[in-house]
Amino acid sequence: MTGFQTLFYKEVLRFWKVATQTVTAPIMTAMMYLLIFGQALDGHVKVHGVSYMAFLIPGLVMMSVLQNAFANASSSLIQSKVTGNLVFIMLPPLSHWEMFSAYVLAAVVRGVVVGLGVFVVTAWFAHLSFTSPLWIALFAFLGAAVLGTMGLIAGIWAEKFDQLAAFQNFVIVPATFLSGVFYSIESLPPVWKTISSFNPFFYMIDGFRYGFSGQSDVSPVTSLLFVLIFLAVLVGIAMQMLRTGYKLRH
Repeated sequence: MTGFQTLFYKEVLRFWKVATQTVTAPIMTAMMYLLIFGQALDGHVKVHGVSYMAFLIPGLVMMSVLQNAFANASSSLIQSKVTGNLVFIMLPPLSHWEMFSAYVLAAVVRGVVVGLGVFVVTAWFAHLSFTSPLWIALFAFLGAAVLGTMGLIAGIWAEKFDQLAAFQNFVIVPATFLSGVFYSIESLPPVWKTISSFNPFFYMIDGFRYGFSGQSDVSPVTSLLFVLIFLAVLVGIAMQMLRTGYKLRH
């Protein structure tokens, strides 16, 4: 496990050394969303019987967890490719599982750290209850793991920063914003509600939000099953890419 521990430590240290950019900046972005949307709609809108602020904050926390987990794994791999130091990761006798676990767990750490930071600076804007802390922790970890795995896949696939930016701008960001962060899908027209039901990001955020208010658009058990299936598919894809050295060994 020495190789796994070393790579994991390297990945955590990589984002922590520039915490102003990787941790503080996303927290400030989430704060701006809260001030703009929360102040504009709080007092005018209630969702599932709670104030809009109390509805919005868990969504912003989870959105930050997801986006930063993806950014950590994907940016690390593409930087290693562009700078040419990927060879120093490929040469040691690391198993595919060690590489996968190190990158994804480091992504989980960054996602959770940023999520906690967002929660700390936004929680005092509304009265939040903690109906089920277990669901909160479970969906935070699984959501970060899903996006960390997606980041790993995107980082392996991309050969330059433009490709990675396109993946993030046309896949990750739209899926995140169309997942019910700022609204309940119950308020959508039937067509868009059906489309949202196929968005895995929706189940991560909806299940996470259930842990706070005890209210959700779908059952948390359904959300959990959907997230686990999606994670299993992504893990299979990522492991195949690592096993074959796809776009890594050349």
